Amino acid sequence: MKQLITLCALLAGIISLAAADLKTRNVFLISTDGLRWQEVFSGAEEALLDKANGGVANPATTRAKFWRNTPEERRRALLPFFWSEIASRGQLFGNQTRGSIAQLANDKKFSYPGYSEFLTGVADPSLNSNDKIPNPNTNVFEWLNLQPRFAGRVAAAVNWDVVPWILNVERSHLAVWSGFSLPSGAPVLFTPSAEQLQWINDTPALWDNMLFDAVTFRVARDYIQTKQPRAFYLSFSEIDEWAHEGRYDLMLAAAHYQDDFIRRLWETVQSMPAYRNQTTFIITTDHGRGDAPKAWRSHGASVQGAENIWIGVLGPDTPPLGERTNCAKVTLSQVAATVAAFLGENFPAAMPQAAPPLPDVLPRTSN
Repeated sequence: MKQLITLCALLAGIISLAAADLKTRNVFLISTDGLRWQEVFSGAEEALLDKANGGVANPATTRAKFWRNTPEERRRALLPFFWSEIASRGQLFGNQTRGSIAQLANDKKFSYPGYSEFLTGVADPSLNSNDKIPNPNTNVFEWLNLQPRFAGRVAAAVNWDVVPWILNVERSHLAVWSGFSLPSGAPVLFTPSAEQLQWINDTPALWDNMLFDAVTFRVARDYIQTKQPRAFYLSFSEIDEWAHEGRYDLMLAAAHYQDDFIRRLWETVQSMPAYRNQTTFIITTDHGRGDAPKAWRSHGASVQGAENIWIGVLGPDTPPLGERTNCAKVTLSQVAATVAAFLGENFPAAMPQAAPPLPDVLPRTSN
């Protein structure tokens, strides 16, 4: 028993030392539902810039905005923040044409299992629908909120009405906002001011289970500026919806302004003393999609290629390796432990089924 206590004390000291060595004190996880790796790394796909395959309302306008002669030019036109700031100062996994494989660990290839995978570190085969069922798995934000130094400093603003069930807020008591009714017992993320309520109510809703991403972004940024959480999860959803509706032009537009929302959020945190040069962003998606000319609209177990995803990391501790090439395969399940690791915490030690952190995104002395 004495030896066990000594070992535990030694391990605690190692974890504390790792936390002290890190510059990161805050982590933001951002997900963009259904954004394909093809668009992230190659920009707009020419075969889809028409009415027949891409449902594009005005092909000439869309081509002028997003089409360029090379993949490098196209991806910068579509995602300028990704390919200026993240590619130069962070890391991007998932360009299969350059030997970087990023994939789901689950075989379902749709949203609930995907969100659960990156939030809990586990590919749970029992999760087989998008129904509002409380997630049996413990997510990393719930676990962080139980740690004394993060308690009450963990929150989420999400744009899909099912996500609070994936986070199991009834059990976890995480502060979550979705713009829709929450499970019973869920804490309120914030009480909107009269002005905030006005612009939320004035924003039209096209879908019965999600809002425009602009609304979620503004709620998230307001909360961050006023409450200054240490760990925060933000989800965007429009890309997946436009793709399912066969509107490639609107899907590209959604990706473009999500990139700008992420830029504005990054600039916001860099302007705040509590966050400047001590905040890491981890950005990913819940699943991929099929290929052009038709399967790009879909995902699911039968859709070839929908298992392929991408992951981006930007922060003061991440070596600036940029676009990863010829590297070891990574999985979406590694995101949860990576969130915790940047905060000096060992999620897989508490949740042995969780995958380990992503390789090479933290200083080696802190792994």
